[in-house]
Amino acid sequence: MLFRSILATIALLLVAPEASPAAIWHPAPTTAAWQWQLQGRIDTGIAAGLYDVDGFAARTADVRRLHRQGRRAVCYLDVGSWESYRPDAGSFPAAAIGKRYEGFPDERWLDVRRYPLFAGPLRARIAICARKGFDAVEPDNLAGWENDTGFAIGAADQLRFNRWIARQVHARGMAVALKNDGAQVRQLLGSFDFAIVEQCFQYDECGLYRPFVASGKAVFEAEYEIQPAQFCAAAAAIGFSAIRKSYDLFARPWEPCAPSS
Repeated sequence: MLFRSILATIALLLVAPEASPAAIWHPAPTTAAWQWQLQGRIDTGIAAGLYDVDGFAARTADVRRLHRQGRRAVCYLDVGSWESYRPDAGSFPAAAIGKRYEGFPDERWLDVRRYPLFAGPLRARIAICARKGFDAVEPDNLAGWENDTGFAIGAADQLRFNRWIARQVHARGMAVALKNDGAQVRQLLGSFDFAIVEQCFQYDECGLYRPFVASGKAVFEAEYEIQPAQFCAAAAAIGFSAIRKSYDLFARPWEPCAPSS
């Protein structure tokens, strides 16, 4: 059974449709406001030019509405950890599911060294984003190598997986964001079109992501525990689009550093 699963995954990799690089959206550096909402009904009343929303919960109609309003839509997907409540949770082999993700009782790390074992469901998730019409994908948990996953994941293993994810998203005609993994930005810069970063001002890590801006690529940043007055001037100075949100990532609160443009 495992052998047939691996063969099926290889077949999927071989027939993946290739998108023209010119057709993929490439967000340029901006300080304009963005929105990140992963829970609740999508609130399009937020004055942001980019919406990052949950790929499973968002409907095709939601994406189309955002586009009619002149906004870009980013599809949030978890790729580096397993979530028990997702409809495809049973498609991931138990052997690749590791320790609980701290703070999230229904989430466990995946062994990205062995990603061919669960490449099928990940590709299917990316295909869902494409069918719904998203402009880009935010693949979450791309820095398992820095965490206690239960597996001996190394930096090279993480690079290999992250680059594979980027190729799958590009093959479906969408841009792809590097989510955190600041320590490997320079190695991954060529594979990712922009970055989505958490709490880099609070933890003094924003400098790790400046190569994106220097290469003409956007950085969208979120803080949770510090006030806009503590980071907005710095964000503007280095060309980041920064907001303050709450950890639950409902539509509000939403405190942008700059108005949408």
